[in-house]
Amino acid sequence: MIEPPERRILLARMEVAQAETQRHLGIIERQIAAGAERLTITDRAKRRQHGRSASSWTNADERQFQEHVAGLTLTRRGEIDALTRKLDRQEKALAEFRSRLRVSAAQR
Repeated sequence: MIEPPERRILLARMEVAQAETQRHLGIIERQIAAGAERLTITDRAKRRQHGRSASSWTNADERQFQEHVAGLTLTRRGEIDALTRKLDRQEKALAEFRSRLRVSAAQR
């Protein structure tokens, strides 16, 4: 039988692992957004001859940005899907572990 301090340590480890998975998923999402923005800005500079005096983000730029996001997300979907499934498993395991802790603590 696991002692209560060991249970708290195990729960803390599980929460840290879940936070790390969420952080990794966030990093991927930010990388995709940054890459899409770079691609959009590069394409915009090639289309327009205005250079630095060009107007700010237009609706066409936003559409192109969203297309780039979709394309980059598609290329990394395996990694994103794997992390999402892992995160789901971690959330279920944490919920189950927390419910078991409450039940065993109430029985004592």
